[in-house]
Amino acid sequence: MTGTDEKVSLIFPALGRIYETIRPATHTILRVTMGLFFVPHGAQKLLGWFHGRPIEEYVKGFGRMGEFWANPGWVYYIGCLEFFGGLLLAIGLVTRVVAIQLVCFMAMAAFVANAPRGWFWTQGGIEAPLTWGIVCFVILIHGGGAWSVDRAIGREF
Repeated sequence: MTGTDEKVSLIFPALGRIYETIRPATHTILRVTMGLFFVPHGAQKLLGWFHGRPIEEYVKGFGRMGEFWANPGWVYYIGCLEFFGGLLLAIGLVTRVVAIQLVCFMAMAAFVANAPRGWFWTQGGIEAPLTWGIVCFVILIHGGGAWSVDRAIGREF
């Protein structure tokens, strides 16, 4: 036996039935949760919700990565990616198209924007965006999954 077909000896065998019942939904839970986690970040940039700042402040923040990034277009792109892309990820529509953009965005956030502040998310380091990027990479590889609009329309984007 290989991969997920292997029989695993559980520490708490009584939970085995629960694990097997929930297993088919775990990718969907991960995809929906990850998508919905991005939405408020986009709402901050685009709509000023959740204590969002004026666009000019986001442009200034992006500008700390270099002059190329100090442009309102990047703020609007990232805001749309987070807000609309997060919603698309949550419903599983054009999942891979959104996921690859989020992987690239989180790589930039981790290794360009946050790296100077170290590892820990509590100091604004790479820990959180790197984790989010890895989760988006897993979603990219697996696609929308069984319970997604992509699967319902018969086309995995």
